[in-house]
Amino acid sequence: MESNVRKPYLDRTKLLVIKVGTSVLSDKEGRISSRAIAGLCRQVAEIREDGRKAVLVSSGAIAAGVEKLGLKKRPSRLPELQAAAAVGQGHLMAFYSRRLANHGLNSAQLLLTREDFGERRRYLNARNTILSLLRMDTVPVINENDTVSTEEITFGENDTLSALVGGLVEAQLLVLLTDVEGLVQKGRGKGHEVVKTIEKITQETYNCVWEEKASDLTVGGMRSKLTAAEIATEGGQSVIIADGNQRDIVPRLLKGEELGTFFPGREEPIRSRKRWLGRAAISKGKITVDDGAREALIQRGKSLLPSGIVGVSGSFEAGELVSICTANGEEFARGLSNYSSADLLKIKGVQCSDIERALGYCAYDEAVHRDNLLVLRG
Repeated sequence: MESNVRKPYLDRTKLLVIKVGTSVLSDKEGRISSRAIAGLCRQVAEIREDGRKAVLVSSGAIAAGVEKLGLKKRPSRLPELQAAAAVGQGHLMAFYSRRLANHGLNSAQLLLTREDFGERRRYLNARNTILSLLRMDTVPVINENDTVSTEEITFGENDTLSALVGGLVEAQLLVLLTDVEGLVQKGRGKGHEVVKTIEKITQETYNCVWEEKASDLTVGGMRSKLTAAEIATEGGQSVIIADGNQRDIVPRLLKGEELGTFFPGREEPIRSRKRWLGRAAISKGKITVDDGAREALIQRGKSLLPSGIVGVSGSFEAGELVSICTANGEEFARGLSNYSSADLLKIKGVQCSDIERALGYCAYDEAVHRDNLLVLRG
């Protein structure tokens, strides 16, 4: 791709999601920096003057709580993490509220969990709330609801959350601000040259990057940002990973400066419902398939038949979301099961013509129909 590939994508950006990590919001001692938040809010105000609107996805609640509570390091136990987040979230939001108000902007706090995306009604309610705030010229400031999230429903980091939010509100661009200049591939020399553009994220892309974290206060590394970029681009959003410590980084990016790593959004994005199935909804169980079934799903766009199933785990009912995995446990697709886990155990490996004999009835020939299935990665 040509070096100026990003300009057409940026020119049509009217709504963007800006995700800012704890490492960008903290000073050298790990304390939340009022100066950093002020700079970010100034940038949001500047791009609004150009007719664009932004949604902020901000980390930092736990770091702010660690500071307020006088803890020496980020806790490792879930109840203590939740307590730190409960103390820190109000402190963090007060920073945003004051700094945005300096530019005549209202702010609104939204705390979300994975369940808010996994249940369709709550998903649509969150969408309507955010879009209403934007129509009211209010800046939504979103964070994971660390005070109530558990290990089963947590995002684990805000990179994934920001990608899901971008799809929720149909933003055109996701900007992931971190403390590095962009994606640097292994073995690219001592200069650590930043990859300017990645047309498509593949397994090879993941294999070529370092996994790193800035400090004990942070969670997501570069791999989590690649996952976020993959989620966003398949929905049509473009993505930029850039250094949030550079002055006026967001306005400069929108003006076309070739900073960071750019991922163009798909020209033919996956439909909203399938994106929800594959990325937002919560899987209730797992179906393990053989190599033939995997090839049929990925290469030939087929439905999953019982004959290709070699294992079923978890407890789920017909119509619930399941992960579809290889024999080594790699999840490569997701979909709505036409049968319960109990029934699938009875018909796994069975030909379609023998389903009724095995179950006493045959509701569907397919275990998961293609219309209700999304391949995540080939």
